[in-house]
Amino acid sequence: MAADLRPEDVTSALEKGRLAPFYLFYGPNEFIIERVLEKIRDKFIPENARDFNMEICYGGELNPSDIVNRAQSIPFLSANRLIILKKTDAYKAEQLNKFVPYLEKPVDSTCLIFLSEKTDFKNKFYRSIRAKGLAVNFSELKSYQVPPWIQSTAREIGLNIDRDACALLLEITGGGLRKIYGELEKLRLSFGDKKVKEADVRELAINSRIYTIFELMDALSEKKVAQMLSALSRFLDEEDKKSAPFQIIGMLNRQIGLLWQVKILAADNNRAGEIASKLAIAPFSVEKLMKQSRLWSHEGLKRGISLLYETDRLLKSGARTRPVLENLFLSLCTN
Repeated sequence: MAADLRPEDVTSALEKGRLAPFYLFYGPNEFIIERVLEKIRDKFIPENARDFNMEICYGGELNPSDIVNRAQSIPFLSANRLIILKKTDAYKAEQLNKFVPYLEKPVDSTCLIFLSEKTDFKNKFYRSIRAKGLAVNFSELKSYQVPPWIQSTAREIGLNIDRDACALLLEITGGGLRKIYGELEKLRLSFGDKKVKEADVRELAINSRIYTIFELMDALSEKKVAQMLSALSRFLDEEDKKSAPFQIIGMLNRQIGLLWQVKILAADNNRAGEIASKLAIAPFSVEKLMKQSRLWSHEGLKRGISLLYETDRLLKSGARTRPVLENLFLSLCTN
């Protein structure tokens, strides 16, 4: 059984002009899928020929035979055709198997990309693509993979950003790739080809709403109650009413996890640089976390995780957001 490809394997083949006639894109990392599809579109099909040679179809709306007929069509005013079939998993197993003969004899001038959210490799169709080594797994990035991704993505858009600036950007965004990309674009517009340093990212953050969540996490970690409640109030006023509470829960989960890990590593006599390397965060962030972690006991951090689960349950059951979150933050600070 062939190993699944990584997204960078596809973009590397694209740069060399060697795209396969079909791929299966699957996995939870929707943002990276979107980015790879954009690169394929821009490189594979000339802009003035896309109306004739690029199609986006949806599983369940067309018969598999219709998709195959389109894939077998000759390109017009271009060397290639691109067909993106979204929601491939909307087809039943017997319908998917109708694609298998095409997989055996594909048209080289067409790149047919199957996008699937629910991928069952027991099915002959999915199994056939994987056997040919053309299944691409878009898994979520591990925490240590995000800083290099930030730097490589910055280079792609023409932004020169140093390592500490990347680490701070990761910290203040909470690690969401879509949000990180948006902040990189802002930095590119602000700084052009000038090298972006940690102080530049911090200044951008202070002048944007994203700083409020960053300020909130620091105030909690240092148990500064008045500052914490003020930042919480501003964040709830500024952000989307539905998503803001769960953004806070996500960031709290990350922050408590970092405090716990730093506390354990520091107790084992690891220095700030060693901890930074192990946790893939900037050294200046580790130094701050080491000071903050001294204010917390292991029992308090463990209790904090339990409080997060309970708060998440209350919010999802329809409890009033502001008093629930205020009670959470005050409870966290009284451990």
